[in-house]
Amino acid sequence: MPKIKTHGATAKRYIVKRSKKGTKIMKRADGQDHFNARQTGSTRRNKRRDNSIKNAMKKNITHAVPNY
Repeated sequence: MPKIKTHGATAKRYIVKRSKKGTKIMKRADGQDHFNARQTGSTRRNKRRDNSIKNAMKKNITHAVPNY
């Protein structure tokens, strides 16, 4: 039986946090790199946080990143 391959691009973009309560998949907020001076303060603060992924995408990501 061959090894399970990890999809590298998905592994870089998403963080899989596993616990007894369940699996949570986190993603960095969009649009953080530049042009943030024109954003409002609340938008800039919200971009600092990681976002959790909805259940619809969870199955695809856990399939692409099995060992994380």
